[in-house]
Amino acid sequence: MTSFRYMHLDVFTASLGGGNHLGVVVNAQDWSAEDMQRFARWTNLVETTFLLPPQDPKASYRVRMFTPHKEIPFAGHPSIGSAHAALECDLVEPRDGLLWQECGAGTLPIRVHGSGPKRELSLLSPAQHIVNSGHDAHPLLPAALVGVGSGRLPPALVDGGRRWWLAEVSDEASLRAWKPDHAAIGALARASDSMGLCAFARSTNANYQLVVRALPAGAGIVEDPASGAANGSIAAYIAQTEPNGELARGYQVSQGREIGHDARLVALIDGGSVWIGGRTHTVINGSLDWTLQD
Repeated sequence: MTSFRYMHLDVFTASLGGGNHLGVVVNAQDWSAEDMQRFARWTNLVETTFLLPPQDPKASYRVRMFTPHKEIPFAGHPSIGSAHAALECDLVEPRDGLLWQECGAGTLPIRVHGSGPKRELSLLSPAQHIVNSGHDAHPLLPAALVGVGSGRLPPALVDGGRRWWLAEVSDEASLRAWKPDHAAIGALARASDSMGLCAFARSTNANYQLVVRALPAGAGIVEDPASGAANGSIAAYIAQTEPNGELARGYQVSQGREIGHDARLVALIDGGSVWIGGRTHTVINGSLDWTLQD
């Protein structure tokens, strides 16, 4: 049995315990893909990541990401959390305010804002395009939206490597009180080969401008407490459809309160680029005793 450094993180957190869980094995260079999958299955977290020396000379570090069932090339909160772990363990130093993360989706930039407990990391979202939009964009869409009124923008299917249905709801109170029909959302996700439905509403709260509920039935998840990739899709959709609107430069997001979390994400919209970020809190920083397969 060998000891490895292990961190359990709270990603995109507004208050302690409010964000999305992530497990990170820091010194994983001796782990095989089978070892990683076996440990990710044991943690049973939505994602577990493994930090490795980079292969790309441009990269600050390399990361592999696993759900309990398979390896994935990229996801939002595992990227932010992995960058936080690499900084906390003094494995990397920002260059010109950036880290470069090597992963299955390529070598991606992560902005570093500040330091210590107030440090925020922002990930450049993949380019997004609108596949289809409108209340009649799919025959199963109306059933997935039963119980909420429509907001300013029409529903849309957006593709940025992961496909999401996005729907603006009339107001914050309606969205927070909504009881989604998860079976209907699951049917829509399967029929459209998408992650599911991400609903959002504008807010007049002083601490955030958008409320988000992500329902990734296509990935077998009922509701996600903090969604980096989904929020990247929303920000890109808003930037494309309202380039001169009040949210066109960026905004803050509240997510997860309906399932007992309290996440805060920050969308920065810079020209045609969307950056999604927030803070990460280290909950557990210790050692992992684990036997690797021969």
